[in-house]
Amino acid sequence: MLARRKFLQLSSLGLSSLPFSSFNNKQVQKPLVLSTWDAGINANKAAWKVLRNNGRALDAVEQGVMVTELERNCCVGLGANPDRDGHVTLDASIMDEFSNCGSVAFLERIKHPIQVARKVMENTPHVMLVGEGAQQFALSQGFILEKDGLSPEAEKEYKKWLEKSEYKPVINIENKKNQQAFAPTRLSNGDWNHDTIGMIALDAAGNLSGSCTTSGMGFKMRGRVGDSPIIGAGLFVDNEVGAAVATGQGEDIIRVGGSHAVIELMRQGLSPEAACKKVIERLLKIKGDQAKNIQAAIIAINKNGEYGSYCLQKGFDYAVCTSDQNNRLVSAKFLI
Repeated sequence: MLARRKFLQLSSLGLSSLPFSSFNNKQVQKPLVLSTWDAGINANKAAWKVLRNNGRALDAVEQGVMVTELERNCCVGLGANPDRDGHVTLDASIMDEFSNCGSVAFLERIKHPIQVARKVMENTPHVMLVGEGAQQFALSQGFILEKDGLSPEAEKEYKKWLEKSEYKPVINIENKKNQQAFAPTRLSNGDWNHDTIGMIALDAAGNLSGSCTTSGMGFKMRGRVGDSPIIGAGLFVDNEVGAAVATGQGEDIIRVGGSHAVIELMRQGLSPEAACKKVIERLLKIKGDQAKNIQAAIIAINKNGEYGSYCLQKGFDYAVCTSDQNNRLVSAKFLI
């Protein structure tokens, strides 16, 4: 009776059409999409076009990060900085509400690795394909082999890097760029970044999905793969609990099984922010004094539409979109 009376009160106020529904006696905010860094603003716009039309979260997170894969930046897509041998290699993963997942790693000359990852999920019995095998699979699925070589921006940065050939990733480079444009651009001073576009979404049907795509660390050792294509490290989705995606130094996110650990903590009742914080604290304990030289961050959504993030060091922003007019950057809380 009380629930019925409350519903009638809301209806009389004209609030019954708001985009909320009951889940475990809580109000669920949906649809909703989050993505990492300032590049997430443009990525969210593409994802929101899917979500606002009652589209599936899986389609939204694929379409969203494809925008970033095409931008001329130094951390995602074929325009990115190369490995130390001068080759651009790409990693990506995707996961849906049914725990289906697919990923590719060490993929060369394919424009949209996130699409290949989805094809792995849907058209093979496997979860991950790498290197030449991933490229062969992509071609068999109708993808085009792009021209070999570096973008003009990447070639310039690579030549500059070769002068010293020092492997020293600079943390939070993303936030030193022109954020007013909300488009990732390479810095003119020769610094380079090493991050990712990760996206998680809750659709109007109450289902979750996530995606992650990157070129990995600029000037990395040939063959290096980080957390982004690793299900349970860079990305994890459990439709009964929530979704999480990570960014930052992949080696250390792998050490703590970052995204999966966040989901399990949310399963135990922690909020998304509290769960992310717990995992970042675990990482800080492992790294000790070395933590000051790295960045790691995780964003998460739970089934109730609550979201949050935590990062190791100040400087990580993530983009949140809940409507055409509400697509904004949020600064994550940090430990050190």
